[in-house]
Amino acid sequence: MNLADLLLMMVILALAWQFWRVRAMSEKAYGYLQDYCNKQGLQLISLSRRKTRIRPFHGKLDWYCEFDFEFSGNGEDAYQGSLIMRGMQVTDTQLPPYRV
Repeated sequence: MNLADLLLMMVILALAWQFWRVRAMSEKAYGYLQDYCNKQGLQLISLSRRKTRIRPFHGKLDWYCEFDFEFSGNGEDAYQGSLIMRGMQVTDTQLPPYRV
């Protein structure tokens, strides 16, 4: 194996690791929202990632993800909220006024 092959292998492994890191963030966001909605008496309908960027957080580069989610307070209406994660940490959750 020459140096170019080794370098290519390292790049592929780094990309795969980053893919799994962002995937883990999505799973953590879903689990967080399930718990949040259960505690608030809401029904979580869907979750989608809107934006993914690399940004500094606590002095190091980490992933910054914005998520949109739909929820219902009465089972009939649907509302859209947002969630922000920096690394594996939820930093903001916003919900509009909703009908119970």
